[in-house]
Amino acid sequence: MPAHLTARERARAELTAAIKDEARRQLGLRGADGLSLRAVARELGMVSSALYRYFPSRDDLLTALIIDAYNAVGAAVETAAERGSTPGERWRIACAALRTWAREHPHEYALIYGSPVPGYRAPQDTVTPASRVPTAFLGIVHDAWQAGTIEQAGPAPELTPRLREQLDTIANHLAPGVPQEVLARGVIAWTQVYGMLSFELTGQFVGTFEPADDFFANAVEQLASFVGLS
Repeated sequence: MPAHLTARERARAELTAAIKDEARRQLGLRGADGLSLRAVARELGMVSSALYRYFPSRDDLLTALIIDAYNAVGAAVETAAERGSTPGERWRIACAALRTWAREHPHEYALIYGSPVPGYRAPQDTVTPASRVPTAFLGIVHDAWQAGTIEQAGPAPELTPRLREQLDTIANHLAPGVPQEVLARGVIAWTQVYGMLSFELTGQFVGTFEPADDFFANAVEQLASFVGLS
C-alpha cells in the first residue's frame, strides 16, 4: 500500500480489501448469484448501511471482483508470455500459467469465464481488464508472424465474409498485420485452452484424464502446432 496515503485513506483501502476478500470466500460457498451484501457485512461485523458506502449494490461488488480477477489472471499470463526464447515456448509457458491460476482460483475463474450471473450486466469498466489474456496470447501469434516463424498450415475451411469482418476487428485491436487465416487459428487455439480448463475445474475429467497434466500438455502442444508455433 502506498506510504503517502493518509490514515483515513489507508483504513478505507484496508476495509475495501477485507470486503472483497469476504466476498471471494462467499463465491466459493454460494456462487456468484448467491453473493449478498448483507451476508458480507454480517461476516465482517458491519451494518449493511456502512458497507453500502463502499459498494452501493451487489453488482458494484461483483464488478470489483471481476476486474480484480481479470487483472490477476492477465498479469500472470502476461508475465509468462514474456518468458521463453521461441513463440512455441512462450505459448506453452503462458498456457501453463493460465492453468495454474485457474486451479488456484477456481471460483474466480468461474466468475469471469463461467456461466453469466443472472441479472448482472458487466459495465464497460471490465472490457480492458478482460482483454489482457487474449492480448497476451495473440501477442505471441503476432510476434511469431512478424518474425516469420509461423509455419504454413494445411488447408482450412473458407472464412465467410462475416467471419472475416469479425477477425478484422480483432486484428485491428490485438494483432495488426496478422493474416485472417492465422489469426483465426490463434483464436481457436486460445479458446480451446479455456474449454479444457472449464472441463477440468468442473470435474468433467474425473475417471478419465485424472490428473489432467499430461492431457493438457499434449493438447497445448497440438494447439501450438495448429497455430504454427511449433
